[in-house]
Amino acid sequence: MPSSPPAAPGLSWPEVLDDLLLYRLSRLQAAAGGIVVRYCEGRFGITRREWRILASLAARGPMGSSELAEHAHLDRPRTSKAVTALAGKKLVSRTSRAGDARHIRLALTPAGVALHSELFPLVSQINRDVLAALAPQEVALLDDMLERLQQRADAMAAQGGLPLADRRRGGSTRYRERP
Repeated sequence: MPSSPPAAPGLSWPEVLDDLLLYRLSRLQAAAGGIVVRYCEGRFGITRREWRILASLAARGPMGSSELAEHAHLDRPRTSKAVTALAGKKLVSRTSRAGDARHIRLALTPAGVALHSELFPLVSQINRDVLAALAPQEVALLDDMLERLQQRADAMAAQGGLPLADRRRGGSTRYRERP
């Protein structure tokens, strides 16, 4: 990070919301991800979270719920709720180890495999269409940069020392008016 601001603000020295990397990535996700959500919900009857779980199981194969939550970057309660919905839609199966109901293995059903096989090419095309704004060498560079940014963010998150997020409905009471 520069020790003094560059001549022009921007990503390296943000001065306004539109200069923030995470905000810009969020806007990109909202625009392109919105198309994916419309396919998921409108055509396939699943949520974005359910799609993420289906795609994770398709990519990694059968796994436990905790492992799935970690791979899909979801918290365990939301993963459990989505898995229950997917099982109800007959897209995911739950199998317990003989004599041990605590260890559940999750896998795609044939219907889940079929849905993934139909939806993944659509999502992949959306990604290709967004990346069409870049030259092939820029796509390769972006891929490398995103990997390095992810590694840096993971290292920062692992350092700890930050306050825990308040995930209660309504958020923190820090700035609420007190009686």
